[in-house]
Amino acid sequence: MIHEIFMPALSSTMTEGKITSWLKSPGDKIEKGETVLIVESDKADMDVESFNEGILAAIVVPAGETADVGSALGLLAETEAEVEEAKQRAIALSNGGDAVPAAVAPPSFDITVTSTAQPAVAAPSGRLVASPRAKKLAKDFGISLESLVGSGPHGRIVTEDVEAAAGKAKAPVAMAAAATPIATAVAPAAAKTPVSAVAKSPAAIASPPTPGQVVKMNTMQTAVVKNMMVSLDVPVFRVSYTITTEALDKLYRQVKPKGVTMSALLAKAIAMTLQKHPLLYASYVENGIHYNGDINIAVAVAMPDGGLITPVLKKADQQDLYSLSRSWKDLVDRARTKQLAPDEYNTGTFTISNLGMFGVDSFDAILPPGQGSIIAIGATRPTVVATADGMMGVRQQMTVNITCDHRIIYGADAASFLKDLAKLIETDVQSLTL
Repeated sequence: MIHEIFMPALSSTMTEGKITSWLKSPGDKIEKGETVLIVESDKADMDVESFNEGILAAIVVPAGETADVGSALGLLAETEAEVEEAKQRAIALSNGGDAVPAAVAPPSFDITVTSTAQPAVAAPSGRLVASPRAKKLAKDFGISLESLVGSGPHGRIVTEDVEAAAGKAKAPVAMAAAATPIATAVAPAAAKTPVSAVAKSPAAIASPPTPGQVVKMNTMQTAVVKNMMVSLDVPVFRVSYTITTEALDKLYRQVKPKGVTMSALLAKAIAMTLQKHPLLYASYVENGIHYNGDINIAVAVAMPDGGLITPVLKKADQQDLYSLSRSWKDLVDRARTKQLAPDEYNTGTFTISNLGMFGVDSFDAILPPGQGSIIAIGATRPTVVATADGMMGVRQQMTVNITCDHRIIYGADAASFLKDLAKLIETDVQSLTL
């Protein structure tokens, strides 16, 4: 029997995927549960594993190319006698022919998909559990996987284990938060509000393009384009608010040695404020308002090769500040290598975009599809203000801008939320550590 290996739907919004790499070559024996290829969705790289044993007879879509969800990527033959027939069918598929006829084998999704962030499924033969990239890298370096001890989940061998064995240090990736793709900037020393990542254009990642050259977008950048176009159909409004941050800055200096980041502090403050404003993390549905049960804070993070992703701090209002910081560090580390599972980046109910560390005074964020609000955070700066006693003074202040879906949220709703957020940060910030 001949089976088609299909392009899986890795998320509810995915319409096509890119083949990052084939881990098997035509003629290779495939075991049940073995990873065959890696597919790049709009946000993450995913392992595609076989449900059947057989021979990879032909590759229909080679590495580097994209394919629609449900289309055939390769053909798996159960016996040697079927290999040649499968090759002929692969040629027909490549030329736009029909799929495998039902008389030969009913089309079936003979694959399972797992995030590369999760441990791979071990085959009955007891193979070592290793990520596809680790396997490929080990092969390139000529390193035996049996000689390595995995540092990943459940002892899984990951890329870093192979690199360490090869004596190759992995360069850290600098990242910063953004609401829309913009060029990388150098952080001014005066800016104080930290940020997770800044979006980079392809030119900022690779060598400068030749004048007049058209650089093709990667899968993630293409997904960003689609999301931004969807946002054009949503009527939005924006409200700005200036918040004095001296109490927040003082708390940050106290908890930073314990591993707490400013991103976690801001996420916690916003999540606690949202408890009083369920409409701000609701979403519009046809002729109605969907009130979400959880406050899931998504934070925009740029990817080193272009595009951006929004790792989600689930139930952020219910986590303590220190757990929230640990969760955020783990999410960002795995986002850098596209190892987030879909529910770790597409379940946000409210989004934060922070460009403060780049000296940005204020900016407008574009509303993500399916959400009611996104808040844009600018830099903290010393500002001359009039004090309550009629004198002049200097206060540390930052400007935040919130963008809301006007179909369900009105100006007074947004203003009330920002007023409560400012009150928490200015006078009750210690409650974030409780």
